[in-house]
Amino acid sequence: MATVTRDVGGSAVIWLVAVAESRFMAKENSFDIVSKTDYAEVTNAINQTTKEVSQRFDFKGSRATVEMNGKDLILSAEDETKLRNMNDILQSKMVKRGISLKALDYQKIEPAAGGSVRQSVKIQQGIPTNKAKEVVKFIKDGKYKVQASIQGETVRVAGKDRDTLQTVIYALKAKDFGIDMQFDNYRTN
Repeated sequence: MATVTRDVGGSAVIWLVAVAESRFMAKENSFDIVSKTDYAEVTNAINQTTKEVSQRFDFKGSRATVEMNGKDLILSAEDETKLRNMNDILQSKMVKRGISLKALDYQKIEPAAGGSVRQSVKIQQGIPTNKAKEVVKFIKDGKYKVQASIQGETVRVAGKDRDTLQTVIYALKAKDFGIDMQFDNYRTN
């Protein structure tokens, strides 16, 4: 509350003015849908995989390797069986380190020098535009009282009711979009 004093016809009149702007303004709650991969954990998983491959009997004398090439992984081995086995080890180490396997995009196995095979694995960082459009369409088709918008590699969902936002989060978790999604930046303005 604030007081306002005015001089009206020679006498002072005091009015109480309610400063309740926030009471009449609708609060806007929001959260972001993101896809982030912690590269430090990926490096740790690679190191653990390399150590296990060097100690396992079925890989004795093998040239099987997992390497980080920029933001991608390169798996190489003598044959597809060893490549698959090494991939299983890598996946188990990544799951233990909290990295979702949906963040990995496996490319085609290709022959490499010396009769070996190689496979590139892209690590997802950010939500691709086509998947972001699919997420926004899913939210709009659900008839929730929220607004969803694509902002670069994230999707922002905003609405007045926090319970509705929680419902949207549960619905998105229940549907498989084929990508790793985290719900971040939950704000109440």
